[in-house]
Amino acid sequence: MLRGRRAAFHLLMVSSAVTTPREHPGRSLLLGSAKVVVSLGLLALLLARANLAQLWGQVRRADVSWLAAALAVYLIMTLGGVWRWRLLLSAQGVRVSFRTLLTSYVVALFFNNFLPSNVGGDVYRIADTARPAGSKTLAATVVLVDRVLGLMALVLVASVGATLARLLARNLLPISPVWLWTAWGAAVVATAVVFLTPAGFTRILRPLTIIHPEWVGERIAGIEKALRRFRERLRAVGGCYLMAVFIQAAFVVYYAGVARALHVPIATWDLAVIVPLTFLLQLIPISLNGFGVREAAFSFFFTRLGLPLASALAVSLVGAGLMMLFSLSGALAYVTRGPVVAIAPAD
Repeated sequence: MLRGRRAAFHLLMVSSAVTTPREHPGRSLLLGSAKVVVSLGLLALLLARANLAQLWGQVRRADVSWLAAALAVYLIMTLGGVWRWRLLLSAQGVRVSFRTLLTSYVVALFFNNFLPSNVGGDVYRIADTARPAGSKTLAATVVLVDRVLGLMALVLVASVGATLARLLARNLLPISPVWLWTAWGAAVVATAVVFLTPAGFTRILRPLTIIHPEWVGERIAGIEKALRRFRERLRAVGGCYLMAVFIQAAFVVYYAGVARALHVPIATWDLAVIVPLTFLLQLIPISLNGFGVREAAFSFFFTRLGLPLASALAVSLVGAGLMMLFSLSGALAYVTRGPVVAIAPAD
């Protein structure tokens, strides 16, 4: 219950934002510096232990055609993410063109890859759809639902991959896949309860009105209204979830393409465990956009498979680099269209 209230409070805060959230400069600098230290420290430690000549050799001999194929998969993932977002907006009666949402989505990707946190991208998406939605609370609820469904898909893909790895006697995880299936099942039940009983969920949030009764109360009412609409259009929510599963599976294929380009002999079903769990770990806000944490996780799993540390770092860094390269298209889109956060409605 406490976690649910914290998540809802975060939604309330984000739904009121019209620009990137403002923090106290000193605190922001301190947190940002700590994340940089963690990322650089982990990377330095891993690079000190790796065979740098082997690492550079793998990167230098990368097969460009496979890298291009990986980028094509990432493009498909992006288009799928836009389709998913548009489907959720349509379920709320909000009509926005695919092209407009695509532009917003790639800008958000740029912010997520180049800003110190991935909140900036979500705030941009919310602000970009707040006017057609008529409410920042509604726009924020749609983005949060999109995120939650994506995380559930991530856990599902990890569960399937871990089960396959266990059946194939791959000693990847120190825990049983049953724990992942349990986490996924619990998430499905909790999400179903929220969608099917919106009034019950928002009743849990009522104590938050002590912060500001009128302001918080209005936003809780907006969240309940949005959840009621989703309950009436569960087919759209289901379609969104299926697309989320497809995207997470495609993410595994993306890294399989990167590994193939770098001539790293790793099975796709192993990556079906490594990729989802690694990106779940990246959600812990202790590093700069996951750098260092991602490489440490890849190194842990690769060495359990008997692969060299250099290969783990090569796949992780090249994979991240390609995503950052792709997201530069968002910088061009942002400069071309200009900021949109200033035109968001009051609610």
